[in-house]
Amino acid sequence: MSPLHRLGAYIARHRRLTLVTGLIVTLAFAAVGAGAMGVLVLSRWEAPGTESVHAQEVLRRDFDTGNANLILLITAHSGTVDDPATRAAAQQLSDDLRSRPLVADVWSYWTEGGDPMLRGSDGRQALVLAHVEGDATTARAEIRERLLPAFTRTSETIHVQVAGAEAASAQISQQATMDFVRAEILIIPLMVILLFALYRRVRLALLTLGIGLFAVFGTLAGLRLLAGVTEVSTFAANITLVMGIGLGVDYSLFVIARFREELAAGARTPDAVATTVRTAGRTVIFSGLTVAASLSALLVFPYPFLRSFAYAGVLVVAMAVLGSLTLLPGALAVLGPRAMPRGASPGAASGRRWYGFGARVMRRPLLFGTAGLVLIAVLGAPTLGLRIGLPDDRVLPPSASTRQAYDELRANFAQEANDAIHILAPAGRPDARAADYAVRLSRIDGIAQVNSAVGVFVDGTLARPAPKPERLTSATGTRLEAIPTRHVLAGTEASELVERIRAEPAPFERVLVGGYPAELTDFRSTLMERVPLVAALILAITFVLLFLMSGSLLIPVKATVLNLLSLSVMFGALVFVFQEGAFSSLLGFTPIGTLDPAFPILMFCVAYGLSMDYEVFMLSRIKERYEATGDNTRAVLEGLQRSAPLITSAAVILAVSFSLYATGRVMYLQMIGIGIAIAILIDATIIRAMLVPAFMRLAGRANWWAPAPLRRLQRRLDPHASIPPATVVDPRSERTSATTG
Repeated sequence: MSPLHRLGAYIARHRRLTLVTGLIVTLAFAAVGAGAMGVLVLSRWEAPGTESVHAQEVLRRDFDTGNANLILLITAHSGTVDDPATRAAAQQLSDDLRSRPLVADVWSYWTEGGDPMLRGSDGRQALVLAHVEGDATTARAEIRERLLPAFTRTSETIHVQVAGAEAASAQISQQATMDFVRAEILIIPLMVILLFALYRRVRLALLTLGIGLFAVFGTLAGLRLLAGVTEVSTFAANITLVMGIGLGVDYSLFVIARFREELAAGARTPDAVATTVRTAGRTVIFSGLTVAASLSALLVFPYPFLRSFAYAGVLVVAMAVLGSLTLLPGALAVLGPRAMPRGASPGAASGRRWYGFGARVMRRPLLFGTAGLVLIAVLGAPTLGLRIGLPDDRVLPPSASTRQAYDELRANFAQEANDAIHILAPAGRPDARAADYAVRLSRIDGIAQVNSAVGVFVDGTLARPAPKPERLTSATGTRLEAIPTRHVLAGTEASELVERIRAEPAPFERVLVGGYPAELTDFRSTLMERVPLVAALILAITFVLLFLMSGSLLIPVKATVLNLLSLSVMFGALVFVFQEGAFSSLLGFTPIGTLDPAFPILMFCVAYGLSMDYEVFMLSRIKERYEATGDNTRAVLEGLQRSAPLITSAAVILAVSFSLYATGRVMYLQMIGIGIAIAILIDATIIRAMLVPAFMRLAGRANWWAPAPLRRLQRRLDPHASIPPATVVDPRSERTSATTG
């Protein structure tokens, strides 16, 4: 008797104790998890240990300044920004801003000697720039709660709008939270309705949702404790809710379906519970391990926000598995026959249809396989046009105040003085060598102006003396500011510009290049460098897990290839919709012609894990029937008959849930919702219905081959791999018979 069978038997005997204990644990998780949001933090696009992060530290320590993360866009009601009244109003505004507690540095068009980089092309607009101190959580809270409302103002002389990287990030976080909450308010009742339509039992619909909430509460409690020893991003809370409910639905569907099968075959309730935990429980464990493995690979990245997704992902999988193997069987033991559907089961008719379609595919595997591959290739073709770029404020809707300010900056300013690239020489001096270096930097294509303590340089010539040389010197060193053109930052050339600056020979012993463009460049570079390792880890770990489950070498390869094909469609949709702008007016976002790499990588890990989820569900039933019959074709058809209705139901429920995030107004959330919904639907239809049966028919008995040493190893590692016979409905009749094997 396997450990899982003993666990199921114990739960059936002590079902009320199991439920009472589970309720107490759930309430404890909820109590601890309620404080999670208070200890989670916001994150920046920074790669720890890189040159740009070191430059940021030196800039703050030696020069008492930093990136211009807050922008005040001043518009004169009449005249130009050089009029005395406008100058006086701007000076008063700057003094007010400088007096705020976390504002470390303030400079402007008027304090920088009328710097043309800080003046709009029509002469009616100019900039006040500031650096707000603190980590992302502190700085964004200060901007969102105090500076943004205080400095968005209009007087008799000027109109003031607030922008800046931290201001935009603060509004993105705020809008994303609102969108997320609104989507969840719609998702939860919709999910209950869909689950009721599937189960035909209100209790089972609520029970399934309850398993999802158990996973959510448990994960939030774990994140709160984890935040005491490491940085955990607020992003973790988002994936907790999405994955917790989603996995709760997946695992509950599979466990409840198996329990109903056992009851329909005449098993007593305690025996049905024990068999369900032994069979479906094993599948749920393997499924959980594959999902957790996919998400845990994010730990390879050095970024707290991606690592936070890994923390949340592993915790939520563990909690969903725990709830599905303890609380759910306990509740089913209490319900007993009351868990059976009222009237004829919709799953039986659906299973017969899947069996029939699978039979047609397996009679013509080359035809259906080729058709499926061609369809996948067409849908995934836009992936070839993927362009990686840097994120900006346009992930916000046009109605957002910072987005409106940035739209005016794009229209009226040819340069991005707020996104200056800082070149720091901690031990350098502002001498003739520094002047020659500034001349050479100003000649680099994409640089509009270089500010230094020895003068301001444009196109290799001295344009004017430095208005405030003391801003660009410290007790031990000096620094330069390279102002990029808006054109170079708007496309995919920003990273190339940073690399050209770094490649320019410096006259100083040591030079650090930082600033927002350099930080994003280092972030993207470090991210892309580790992508191959992350992908290799995911593929290797899931290969091993699927081998341990199936005892086959070919099936893990097939699963990996087919899952990657389904993900190619997801990436094709991201490029077609969010990079190129298809349906942008319908969805209400602004395409910028590139994709930020961080979110597609996150989506790859989530979607790959969910795809493997369905692979494990289907494979477990196929393997069970193969061990019972020894007939590959029959095993595939009967496995499809049993698993496809569940996979389809789970996929529809999850796809509908994810697609509701498309109603949000932040493009990142829309990307996640639409992309993962498409990946789920493609995987549950084209992949599972056409390509899996076609592949397994062509491979025949080779599906189950492995060298004898590896097979012996698999049996030692998983001695309970063989699953006893189960009841199978013959699709050609309504007769139910027991199959032996």
